[in-house]
Amino acid sequence: MSQERLSMRKISEALRLKWACGLSKRAIGRSCQISHSTVSEYLKRAEAAGLKWPLPAEGPGTLREGLDEDSLYRLLFPEMVAGRPAVRVLPDWEEVHRELKKRNVTLRLLWMEYRETHPEGYGYSQYCDLYRRYARNYSP
Repeated sequence: MSQERLSMRKISEALRLKWACGLSKRAIGRSCQISHSTVSEYLKRAEAAGLKWPLPAEGPGTLREGLDEDSLYRLLFPEMVAGRPAVRVLPDWEEVHRELKKRNVTLRLLWMEYRETHPEGYGYSQYCDLYRRYARNYSP
């Protein structure tokens, strides 16, 4: 399960404490009430985005230190902002059903073959769940 996302103000404060005050990641974590590994992750994201302290100003509605929350979010999380939905190819369930009737063929084996051809495809548990839904409605 994913963590709840930090507010941009808290992230901005963590960046300020590191770059302006020179505090350690553990001290920043205690101050902001977040884990030191979370502090480390956000510092890495900020460095990858090319951010430095003080954060550049970007007009009205900005954080005290500079960038507005949306702009800072876009810089730190470019993969989330892109909003490109994961396109997963559905297997041919009729073919999967036929293959399962063969000796020594398992759903895991068919899933492994599916993932070889579609590396961004469904994980094993989702694959099995989707197949079970198909099989429930299957009429021979």
